Amino acid sequence: MQNFRNYYQILDVSKDASVDEIKKAYRRLARQFHPDVNPGSKEAEEKFKDINEAYDILSDLEKRVEYDKFIRYWKPKGIASRMGVRVPDFRNWGDNLSGNVGKSEKDVDVSDFSDFNTFVDQMLGRRREVRTPATATKPKTQPSSVYRPGQKKAVYKATEREPKKDIEARLTLPLEKAYVGGIEKIRLEDGRSIEVNMPAAMISGQRVRLKNQGIGGGDLYLKITVAPHGFYQLEGADIFCELPITPVEAVLGGDIEVPTLDGWVKMKLPGGVVSGQRLRLASKGYPDGRGDRGDQLVEIKIVTPKEPSQEELEIYQKLREVEKFKPRKDLPV
Repeated sequence: MQNFRNYYQILDVSKDASVDEIKKAYRRLARQFHPDVNPGSKEAEEKFKDINEAYDILSDLEKRVEYDKFIRYWKPKGIASRMGVRVPDFRNWGDNLSGNVGKSEKDVDVSDFSDFNTFVDQMLGRRREVRTPATATKPKTQPSSVYRPGQKKAVYKATEREPKKDIEARLTLPLEKAYVGGIEKIRLEDGRSIEVNMPAAMISGQRVRLKNQGIGGGDLYLKITVAPHGFYQLEGADIFCELPITPVEAVLGGDIEVPTLDGWVKMKLPGGVVSGQRLRLASKGYPDGRGDRGDQLVEIKIVTPKEPSQEELEIYQKLREVEKFKPRKDLPV
């Protein structure tokens, strides 16, 4: 068997390590060699696989008992070789207990076994039960009686599997990403990293359900928050923005470009607009979830240049000389 692993050595724990010590070692190594922490490293990827394989055996009490029982038959290059070495057939516990180990030995062909679990199943003459997330149920915790040759009967308690449980995580998205949706990479508190194809037009407070991504096959619920934007502001299904324009544009009007979630578009600016006036871009707002979209409300803000050029100053001076508009003429004072 080529892929035998010394699981205690892989997790860097002693053979009498407790379940908590094994779990702590696993979490420490899993964080160190996680593919997300070591992008592109094949060595880290293989190490991560070994760590998970070791934890799968040593964290399960029944598997660990079997592993400790059979590990003495491992040689540097596998289990016993084909060169006349025989391995006890542990299906015949009676012979083993009576001391007639020779009667229960069998020849082992190393190539017949791909990993430790396959070897144990063959030696015990059992079939491995396959569970799927949809049908798996929480097993009852029952004592498991295991005999070791030459030893008294010992009772071991099977490890209880994690119960099926739904969990919730929070995900904050920029407005543009919430609008278009798409693939989003999410790191969970338990160290897992998953990729999710998010729907379009998400809003703050929305919950996205991810089946079987919770604990023990439960569901994961992502609570969405749309981050505040520096230019756009959601007002229901409408999008509000404040658009700066020059005094000349305000007086003369004409076509100007306005940014939207779909890119820049042209808008007809009427002449003589004032600051605070709102113009409407129909169907350029946010999807309302019923197949329609709101509008984009564009509030005008007239902005004067802070450092006008000399030529601009001369034009403004000439404009002052000919200007007839008197905005303070009719003040009620």
